[in-house]
Amino acid sequence: MPRFKWSRLITVTALLLILFPLFQTHAEGNGEGKVVYVIPVEDNVERGLAAFLERSIEEAHKSGADHIIFEINTPGGAVAAAGEIADILLDLEIPNTAYVLNEALSAGSYIALNADQIYMKPTATMGASGVINSDGTAADKKAQSAWIADMTAAAEHNGRDPLYAQAMADASIDLPEYRAGEGEFLTLRANEAVEVQYAEGIAEERTELLSMLNLENAQVQTSEPTLAEHIARFVTNPVVVPILLSVASLGFIVELYSPGFGIPGAMGLASLILFFYGHMIAGLAGFEALILLIAGIVCIAIEFFVPGGILGIIGVGAILVSLFMSGADLGHMAMSVSIAILVSIIVSVILFKKVGLEKGLLRNIILSERTTTEKGFVSTINRLELIGLVGKTLTPLRPSGTAIFDDERLDVVTEGGYIQQGKEVKIVKVEGSRIVVREQID
Repeated sequence: MPRFKWSRLITVTALLLILFPLFQTHAEGNGEGKVVYVIPVEDNVERGLAAFLERSIEEAHKSGADHIIFEINTPGGAVAAAGEIADILLDLEIPNTAYVLNEALSAGSYIALNADQIYMKPTATMGASGVINSDGTAADKKAQSAWIADMTAAAEHNGRDPLYAQAMADASIDLPEYRAGEGEFLTLRANEAVEVQYAEGIAEERTELLSMLNLENAQVQTSEPTLAEHIARFVTNPVVVPILLSVASLGFIVELYSPGFGIPGAMGLASLILFFYGHMIAGLAGFEALILLIAGIVCIAIEFFVPGGILGIIGVGAILVSLFMSGADLGHMAMSVSIAILVSIIVSVILFKKVGLEKGLLRNIILSERTTTEKGFVSTINRLELIGLVGKTLTPLRPSGTAIFDDERLDVVTEGGYIQQGKEVKIVKVEGSRIVVREQID
């Protein structure tokens, strides 16, 4: 082979060796062959959402996901649930991004701050993270201080200025340039979040976000909640819990005033089953709570047949303990149970006045039949026809004894005095089986 051809071949080979890593880098840069897992973070933040995210992240690990995108649109929710979700994100080894679709408020902003990076839609907002109690009032200073510390730590974890996270949770911090005057919680728009470096960029839609992450050619998989997880999220909602417990108590109370087992009892039982099923799916209630519930119901059922009241008290206590064991927050559960008890008392009073005790709660225990004379029941024969008859005492009357009237022996009693044997007596009064006589004096 001519000498120049050998030199040309060597040159081409060298160029290929130099350019091959560049081609490989470009392929990797656009996400070719990579897997992106998209997990929605929607609606209220509660323990059901935490269970769904935990399951979804586990699936992302199994599918070999290279990146996880959390698409956030939530008005916030329970602080305890947000803390649990934040722990899940902090332990996550897969690179991840929080993509705020509409709003990441309150607990939602805390979740977003714990992701590796944040991107937002142009109209999205993040902030307004003041912590409040379940009744809508401001939490105590201890709870607020702990929450501000959590928000600060989340911001600092990814190198963000903690001032803005603090302003989101503390209304006393004045940032008028972002409409956060004194007494207002900070809420950042998308461009403002980018300006203060709380967001890495603004993306109109998911495809644009993938391009900004150099993952435009990656395979995208989306996690969706199962039916059981939908139920769990609905049931563990702080607003739904007191409603469910109230419906359960209302159904059972009305059922006690109704013959047989009908719709009210079925509604009460279904509400109770739904409550425990959802809380078990969310990981809040275990089998020990369910066993305690069943034991409580059995004790109450036995109480209807065994006098004493002890089993009934034990049964009610067991049910209450099982409810508290299943709650994410003892304070909220106490409020929910109190509402259910109040509803039960009000309904019981109304039904007692309208229906009565013997037709309601104790209708199967109290004997409602009466042995009245109208129904043909007579306790004793009242022999009024004996009044005026005259007879003779067979025994001394002290004051009771025996006398004979028209060949009929009768047990009699005097008006109080003593009458000797063989004396004539007259029947002056008959009161049931009591026949009163008076000595006949010529």
